[in-house]
Amino acid sequence: MNEESPKPDLQQGVSVAALRDGDMLVGRVDDEDVLLARSGNEIFAVGAHCTHYHGPLSDGIVVDRTVRCPWHHACFSLQTGEAVRAPALDPIACWRVERQGDHVIVREKLTRVVGKVGSHVKAGPDGSRPSSVLIIGGGAAGLAAADMLRREAYDGPITMISADDSPPPDRPNLSKDYLAGTAQEDWIPLRSPEFYTDNRIELMLAARVSSIDVAGREVLLENGSRRPFGALLIATGAEPIHLAIPGADAPHVYYLRSFADSKAIVEKAQQSKRAVVAGGSFIGLEVAASLRNRDIAVDVVAPERVPLERVMGTELGRFIQSLHESHGVTFHLGETVTSIDGRRVSTSGGSTLEADFVVMGVGVRPATAVAERAGLAVDRGIVVNEYLETSAPGIFAAGDVARWPYRRTGEPVRIEHWVVAERQGQVAARNILGRREVFDQVPFFWSQHYDIPINYVGHAERWDEVLVDGSPDAHDCTVSYKQGSRRLAVATIYRDRESLLAELEMERS
Repeated sequence: MNEESPKPDLQQGVSVAALRDGDMLVGRVDDEDVLLARSGNEIFAVGAHCTHYHGPLSDGIVVDRTVRCPWHHACFSLQTGEAVRAPALDPIACWRVERQGDHVIVREKLTRVVGKVGSHVKAGPDGSRPSSVLIIGGGAAGLAAADMLRREAYDGPITMISADDSPPPDRPNLSKDYLAGTAQEDWIPLRSPEFYTDNRIELMLAARVSSIDVAGREVLLENGSRRPFGALLIATGAEPIHLAIPGADAPHVYYLRSFADSKAIVEKAQQSKRAVVAGGSFIGLEVAASLRNRDIAVDVVAPERVPLERVMGTELGRFIQSLHESHGVTFHLGETVTSIDGRRVSTSGGSTLEADFVVMGVGVRPATAVAERAGLAVDRGIVVNEYLETSAPGIFAAGDVARWPYRRTGEPVRIEHWVVAERQGQVAARNILGRREVFDQVPFFWSQHYDIPINYVGHAERWDEVLVDGSPDAHDCTVSYKQGSRRLAVATIYRDRESLLAELEMERS
């Protein structure tokens, strides 16, 4: 039986020669795991685990004085520990490093000064800052923006207006671990109640904006109250598509977008044996996997001939289908749900399925109504420029609702990825403060089916060729989506480092 090698005591020192540029090793300082990383001629000591889901940073890559997490591509500064790129929001710890001859020794943990209000004032090129910032939306983009505003030492009023009745949640978990019963309820809020209080962020829940007065710089809420703003971020996300079929509004038909939605499905699942999932989207299939984890029989009804073929291609789509079938899911492909009558679910193929409840996963549409009423440019999403600013100066949009110019193809896109939404919220926040930072980050998302994670970087709506290196069935592969000689996107299964390197290649091309 092989035992894990003991981690070196970094307080005793290690040889500088043991670390080449880009190398990392994990050692111990007192009772903590510490990552020693080399970038150029500099050596840094930081916390060994990502603050998002505790991923092992030593399995990631070092890029320009940063380290990137292999699991979900969070990025941390090796100099300060700051989480410079979502999905991680919290920093990692840093230690002082000292060189003695040909050895490097890790000394005391450093006191953190970043990430506190007023600790490091960074002004935009014109030195201006808005009198107040109002954020419409309580999801990933809105929370990431509010968090970044405070990290950038913005000291003015921040208000988040959310239609949800719960604080911003870790939304990917709603269809994955929480729905499957393997994540606790208190893991779901992205931030604790104290975060909003301590950072003076006013969070208005179960509240809706009915209109935006662009010229008057204020919003009108449905309850009749008004709120002024110096700068505005619209982060209203997307809304589930509701099928216009008989029975679609029955009480046992569920949609999954909010924490309340997920909790309602969990409660129903605890007293059910059979379910139908309408739609073969990522959300729909993740729901199917989570319900199978609860030993519920699941039928998936989807119009595609191969699940996720439009996004993942035929090879990965067939693998995902076979993976679900191996866990007992029954597919009805090339079909749609035509009616729901009690426990009877009818399909366009003539089948009648039994279900204690139905989960609709037939897609979403951007929540653009308030922007349209305000006269902002809208085209399959709120149109924004490279700075995420709308057609009205001082009004920005980010997340699922925003349609933005994608540098690698030169075409406007709207991408419904959690990490993209968070990163756009962060860039929008800096641009609200006058930074004029172009949003050109490579899109990333991950999907989880049972114990199989799929990482995807880039964006490919069309491709000429799909190249598979390795084997999806062996849970070890890299799938490249190419147009001509150019890789537009890469999907990987258990090749986390390759996913990071593909992302870096796309950033630099």
